[in-house]
Amino acid sequence: MTKIITIDGPSGSGKGTISQRLANHFGWHFLDSGALYRLLGLAVNRQGIGYDEVARVVEIAETMSVEFVGERVLLEGDDVTDTIRTETAGNNASKVAAIPQVRAALLAWQHDYAKPPGLVADGRDMGSVVFPDAMLKVFLTASAEERAKRRYKQLKEKGLDVNVRELTVEIKERDQRDMNRSVAPLVAAEGALVLDSTSLSIEEVLNLVLQEAGKRL
Repeated sequence: MTKIITIDGPSGSGKGTISQRLANHFGWHFLDSGALYRLLGLAVNRQGIGYDEVARVVEIAETMSVEFVGERVLLEGDDVTDTIRTETAGNNASKVAAIPQVRAALLAWQHDYAKPPGLVADGRDMGSVVFPDAMLKVFLTASAEERAKRRYKQLKEKGLDVNVRELTVEIKERDQRDMNRSVAPLVAAEGALVLDSTSLSIEEVLNLVLQEAGKRL
């Protein structure tokens, strides 16, 4: 059985950074499940389709052409690496992720990433739904205010004009949408190691996860 570590949590909790560092440390594959939903949200927008047109959204989920080339992400051959990391893309991803049929359509795609020697999967339902038998499940969180500050810093470094107060509101709204959706809501999986990274550095979080992983490898 392929060794799997899942890192779930809300936007801005640091799960992406931790997941990538873990994958590099072990030499395992890495799944950024959020990127799939961000790509779908972008593809839906580009085709001018409403989120209530479920059948058409699902069709796009099943047929869109996606490539991960190193750190670059291609949608229908177009480099959208930076585009899918915007706040708009994140909010759109949350909307398509709330559609049950979409999650079902992307499930097989996500399962395909589970290959030897191992996988680190980053998302919101990796441990609770997609990989319930993972050897280690982590739920990483932080206060909305701290997550907004982190996001503000990232976006400012990219030269984008953002407001930390507006980011805080958007993050809280997205949390509510993700936690209250009818399918695969954002929750800590049973038996998950829950870590609050509000006052922890990336290195401190990484060391805590590595310590726990070491007990199970």
